This record gives sequence, C-alpha cells and structure tokens, in this order.
Amino acid sequence: MATDKAYKVLARQQDISNKKAKDLIDRGLVFVEDKKVKIARADIHTETFFRIEYPEDIEILYQDDDIIAINKPAQVDSYDIQDAIDGAELLHRLDRDTSGVLLLGKNRAFIDRAIKEFKARKVEKHYVAWIEGVLYEKVEIDEPIFTIKKGKAFSLIDPLRGKKAHTVVKPEELQGKKSKVHIEITTGRTHQIRVHLAHIGHPVVGDEQYGSRTQSKRVLLHSAKMKILDYEFNAKEPKDIARYK
Repeated sequence: MATDKAYKVLARQQDISNKKAKDLIDRGLVFVEDKKVKIARADIHTETFFRIEYPEDIEILYQDDDIIAINKPAQVDSYDIQDAIDGAELLHRLDRDTSGVLLLGKNRAFIDRAIKEFKARKVEKHYVAWIEGVLYEKVEIDEPIFTIKKGKAFSLIDPLRGKKAHTVVKPEELQGKKSKVHIEITTGRTHQIRVHLAHIGHPVVGDEQYGSRTQSKRVLLHSAKMKILDYEFNAKEPKDIARYK
C-alpha cells in the first residue's frame, strides 16, 4: 500500500494547502479514529481517513469597558484569542490544551492595575483536572519551578534556579484509577499545575509531556473560576472534564 507524509495525505483529502494541513496537525486537531496525529511529516498510508475536530466557538462570559472574560476552548492558543478581539490584551495565559476562564484587559489603566494584582498574588485561580492514580487527601505542593523556553516550553522542579510556586490539590471524585481534583494556585509559573502534579506522581490525564500514560484528546485541565479585584468569573466544565469517560 502506498504511503506519504501525513500532512500531504490530509491536504489532498480535505482539498486544502499543505501548509494549512500541517498547521492543523501541529495544533492537535487531527485524529485517526481516536488517536491524535502528532507528527505532520510521519509516513502514513494514503488511504488513511482523517477526522478534524475544530474547537468550539469562543464564549464570552462577561465584558465591560475594562475587562473581557472568555471561556477558552481547549486546543486554541491564548494569543489567537487576543488577536481575535480588537483592542484587548491578555492579562495571563492558559496552555493551548487548557480550557476555561481567560481574562483580557480593554484599556491601559485597567491592564496595569490587573497585572499588579497578579504580581501581588491577589488573584484567585481555581482549576479542575483529572489526574492519574488515586488521590485520597488534600496535598500542598511548594516546589520551585524553572522553565526552559527553547522551542516548546518545558518546566521542571529546580531548587537552585526555580521560582517559588505554590499549588493546593483537593480530591473531588474517583473513577477507576483516575481522580478528579480541585486545584488552587497562588503563583502562575509556566506549566505549574502539570509539573507539580507530575512531581507527586499524579500527572494530569493526557499530559504525555509530563508523564501521563493515558491517551486523551487533550490534557484534562480546566480553569473553572477566577477572582480579580471586584470580579468573579466561572466557566462551566466541558463534557470531558465534567465526566471522565
């Protein structure tokens, strides 16, 4: 049976350019049955049938003259949302795979005020995740995190070079050998939740970068609630978080 590069097969099948096909694979939106296609240049049978899962529409939770709160779908880059909203600037970021509350400021005075709140650790950040293994009791993790930003960002626990990071994890539900947990972070290091959970032996389900062995369409992490200044925003859990299949 003939083979070709995955992105070329996809481009022919969907009648799109090679560049667009490669971009869809790189963004994690292309599947063969239930498995994500990870390498655009991998050789694959030319008869392979691909499925593209486009992200859900972006839901606006709230907006006024100062702030706009988005319920970010998984598999969408935070910067793409910023680019799509005229005159808005990200106040923080969520990883591409993470869904939930994402905040943008709409004027310079408010943005500066909000960034001061983040730096002073006065912003409440609550997440929900499914993790590997069974977690029975609350855990607090205080391990400094160092991030290497060459190419794809990667973080690790590093007592010498790392910056202070604090995560509180509470169990909510068990499903087989997986646990649903509530997480609160007072710091905002790159990949903080993912690194801290991997460190205690409970990586987030689907997070192959940090040791999850369970295949999933995405890293099962959701930003459920944020409080900043006098605002509170809540993002409903998507289906894959509300109930582990």
